[in-house]
Amino acid sequence: MVYKIKSRIWIEVDNTTFLGEGRVRLLKSIKETKSLSKSARELGISYKKAWNLIDSVNKKADKPVVVRISGGSGGGGTTLTEHGFELIEMYDTINTNCWKYLDKQLKKYSLD
Repeated sequence: MVYKIKSRIWIEVDNTTFLGEGRVRLLKSIKETKSLSKSARELGISYKKAWNLIDSVNKKADKPVVVRISGGSGGGGTTLTEHGFELIEMYDTINTNCWKYLDKQLKKYSLD
């Protein structure tokens, strides 16, 4: 039998969620689709919920994370800023390191 610790982490600002698994999943989807509405559909959430999540992240970040691109010949869209890419990488690194640490801690104990 293999035991594994599972956890979810999130980053808070002023006691409210800034970045967590769901928001990062949405950011990653926007990175791929370049569209908030497509990302909302892909993740099975309403456009309003997706917009509220992104708006919350943008307001709590020290720099813009997601920007809207006005329509034109190719239409509009949504894209991540460089800061958005950095936040995804930071969150994924912290999350991976947390799981590795927890696995290491669990190995210290015999659960057989």
